[in-house]
Amino acid sequence: QVQLVESGGGLVQAGASLRLSCAASGRTSSSRAMGWFRQPPGKDREFVAVINWSGGSTYYADSVKGRFTLSRDDAKNTVYLQMNSLKPEDTAVYCCAARPGLDGSIHETSFDYWGQGTQVTVSS
Repeated sequence: QVQLVESGGGLVQAGASLRLSCAASGRTSSSRAMGWFRQPPGKDREFVAVINWSGGSTYYADSVKGRFTLSRDDAKNTVYLQMNSLKPEDTAVYCCAARPGLDGSIHETSFDYWGQGTQVTVSS
């Protein structure tokens, strides 16, 4: 089992920044990558970004590329999502998820453990 706990969400104005954290505990050795997904109000969940624990390679959705940055702290088993230049359309519940494979998949079915999520609201 892997437990994931997100933090760092909040209410900000457009153009502001937020940093989300995802702390992993438990059997973290089973996880090869950590992803972030978001679910805007009334919409389906969508992929945001993913980072591999080994090597730190990252991949971003086009909608956040250039504005969001992933990083990791191996000692703390924590992944960070730095979100800059936030837009109202970034408003969503953001969840982190653990992926056991290194296959590069960004589909949510490839991720087997999920956090509860943290709300990000961006006002115009």
